[in-house]
Amino acid sequence: MEVTHGGFATGEFPAAGPLQPHELEKLHELDRPAGVTDRAALNAFFLSDSGRAELGELLRSGCYRVTVPEEAALLVMAWLIGHGESERAEMVLEAIAPYFDRLRFYPAPADRPVPSGEGVSVRPASAVVASLRSRRPNQRVATMNEAIRVWTPLYDRAVELFLETVEGEVPRLATSGTGELVRRADGNPIVLGGWPCRRYPEGWAERAGALVEEYERERATHQLSGKPEKAKESFARLRGYLARCAVNPDALTGRDVGTIRKILASYVTRHGAPGSERLARTRAAQARIAALPAHHELAQVLADRIEARGASEGLPDLDQCLVPLTPREAAALGAETGYPFPPSLVEKAMRCLEAPIETLIARHVIRSSEGLAILLPHLTAQIRAGAIAQPELRRVYESVYRAFRRRRSLLLLDLQSQVRLEELPWIAAIAPWVGDSGESRRSARIVLVWATRLALESFPQTLLPNKLVRELRALVAASGERIPLVDELAADIFTGAFSEPYLRAAQAVAPVVAGTLYERYYGLPLDRVLALDNLEQQRYGVPSSPGLAALCAELAGVGEDDSWSVARNGMILEQCQILTTHNIAPLVSSLDLLDDLRPVFPDLARRCLEWICLRQQRATSDWRAEMRTVKNCAYAWRQMILYLSLANGDETPRFLDWAREHLGKQNPDFRHRFAPALIGLEVVATGGRFGSDGVDRVTGGRRFLGWTVGRHWLLLEPRTTTG
Repeated sequence: MEVTHGGFATGEFPAAGPLQPHELEKLHELDRPAGVTDRAALNAFFLSDSGRAELGELLRSGCYRVTVPEEAALLVMAWLIGHGESERAEMVLEAIAPYFDRLRFYPAPADRPVPSGEGVSVRPASAVVASLRSRRPNQRVATMNEAIRVWTPLYDRAVELFLETVEGEVPRLATSGTGELVRRADGNPIVLGGWPCRRYPEGWAERAGALVEEYERERATHQLSGKPEKAKESFARLRGYLARCAVNPDALTGRDVGTIRKILASYVTRHGAPGSERLARTRAAQARIAALPAHHELAQVLADRIEARGASEGLPDLDQCLVPLTPREAAALGAETGYPFPPSLVEKAMRCLEAPIETLIARHVIRSSEGLAILLPHLTAQIRAGAIAQPELRRVYESVYRAFRRRRSLLLLDLQSQVRLEELPWIAAIAPWVGDSGESRRSARIVLVWATRLALESFPQTLLPNKLVRELRALVAASGERIPLVDELAADIFTGAFSEPYLRAAQAVAPVVAGTLYERYYGLPLDRVLALDNLEQQRYGVPSSPGLAALCAELAGVGEDDSWSVARNGMILEQCQILTTHNIAPLVSSLDLLDDLRPVFPDLARRCLEWICLRQQRATSDWRAEMRTVKNCAYAWRQMILYLSLANGDETPRFLDWAREHLGKQNPDFRHRFAPALIGLEVVATGGRFGSDGVDRVTGGRRFLGWTVGRHWLLLEPRTTTG
C-alpha cells in the first residue's frame, strides 16, 4: 500500500497510478482487444510467449529496474517457467491475477544492468539533474542585482548633479570622534556644509532632464525593485526635484532646498562624496557582487556536467563535476574563470555520489541514522541473496529486497505486523533457491557488526530509527543470531501492550547494566525484570507481556485510573526504552562489541552532550518543536549515560569534569536551566540516589526524562501579555 509520512495508508498502491513512459511505449506496440485496461493488456502481454521471451532477455542482461516489489513478479514467473517450475509459476499467477487491471507486475527496462558492489548513492544522478534543472532565479538576489546595476548608478548621478549646484563645502552630517551622528535637541541630525540650488552650470537643466527621461526608459524594462518608486525614498525625492529644477528652478521653496541639502548630506556621510576613494571602493565591491553568476545559472552548468557523464544511477567520479568553472563556462556566464560552485549546489549534487556508506557519512552526504537506514538495504540485499547460486535469480532477489525496504512503515494497532518480504507470493515461490548457507550467515554477521558500529559511532545521540532496526533485524535473522530488537512505538496509538521481544530485550539488558551508573540513575528494578515470565496471547496471535507493561507504568508513575493522554503513553514508552536501552545493549553485548567499543564510549558520551547543548539552544516559536527537542535530548542523554556505564570505570569522573567545563561555555540562560540535569548525574555518580519523584532535595538535581504531563521543567515559561 501507499503510505504517507506519519505511517498512514492512502488507499492507493505505488504499483498503480499513471502509466509510465516505458508502459506507454509498449502499449503502442500491442494489438489489444477492446474493453481491456492498459495495465491488464500489459500484464497479459508479458504472459505471452513473446512477452516471456522479453522478460527472459531482461533476466539475462540485468538491464531492468524494480522500484516497487510488484514489478518483479512476472520476472520471477519467467524464471520459474524457464527452470521447469510451472506449478510454482501458476501459484504466483493465481495470487496476482486479480490485480492485473490496476498494478504493474513487470519491470522498467534500463540501459545498463543494476549496479552491484559496495558503492551506493542517496539519489540517482538523473534525479539530481532534474532537481538542478528545476532551480529558479532567486527573486531577492535578482532584485538586489537590478538595484546595483541600474538604480544605484542613476542615484549616484542624481546626487552629482545636485552637488554641482552647491555653493560652499559639500554638505555632510555632523559626527562625533567615534563616528556617531551628532543630533539636535529634537533628535534630528545636524547638517553642515554649503547649500544646493544656488548655481546651475551651463547645460545642467538638459542633463537633469535627460537623467529623468533615462530613468523612465529603464523603469519600463526593469521592475523587480519597487524601492525607486517609493515616494519617501531619497532617490524618488531627488528625481522629483530634478524634474522641477530642469524646467523652473525658481519653483523650489526654501523647505525643498533644505530637504535636498539633507539628502545630499546623508548620502555623503554614509557613502562618501562622488569621486572619493571610499565611494569608489563601495561601488566596486557592489559591482563585483552583481557580476557573480546566479545560482540558478550555476545549477544548469552543474546539471550539464553530471548529465554528460551518462549515468542514470550514482556517480563514483562526481568530484570531477564539482571543479570550478572552466574558461568556456565562465565566459558563457560572464563570470571569472575558476569561480567555485556554492555549497548549496555542491550539497545537492553530492546526493548522487556513489561511494561506500562510510565515505558518504564522512563527507556529510548521510547526516542521520535515517539516511543510513535508507542505504543499508543495498548491502543487506547482497548478503541475503548471496546464498542463491543462480545469477539471474540472485539479481532479481536483490532488486526486490531493495524495493521492499524502501517502502514506508505503516502504523498498526494491537501489535499487528506488516507483510514480510518472505510472504510476497513471488518471493515465497523461490524460497527453495534462496536457502541458507554458512558463508552467507558469516557475511550477514559481519555486516551486522559493521552496521551497528557505524550507527553508534556516526550518530551516537540518535535513537536507532525503526527503518534501521528492521534492517538490523533482517541481518540478525540472516546471521542466525538471536538478538531481541524492538521498534519505537508511537505514543498517540499506543494501546498499553508490549509484545514478547520487548520483554526479552529488557531481560537481555539486565546483566549488561547491572551495578552500573545506568541502573542507579534510572532506578531500574532489574531483579523484577528478570523474574517476569507472564506472556499472553493477543487478538492477532502476538504474545504480549502484561507484567512488563505494568512495570513500565509503575516506573512512569502512571496509575490505571489516570486519564488517557499522549503524554501519559509517552511516559510509559520511555520507561520501556530505558529498560531495553532501545537495542544498544543487546546488540553490543550479543555481538561481542563491548571490549572493542570501550575506548570510544567516552567520546560518544561527549558528543551526545555537545549535541544536546546545541539542539536545546536553537530558537523555536513552535511549542511542538520545543517538546520534540526535549524528548530527543532526553533520549540522547540516556544514551550518553549508557555509554559512560559501558566504558571503563574511571571515565565517569573525567567526563563530569569535562561536562562542567563544557556547560560553563554555554549561554547563561541555558546553563541555568540545564544545571539540574548535570547536578543530578553528579549526585548519582558519587553514590547518591534520586527521590521517588526523580529529584534530589539537597542539591536540586533532577533525573532528565523526555516525557511529562504538564510543562517540562527544562522549557522556558511561556511569555504572557497583559491588556
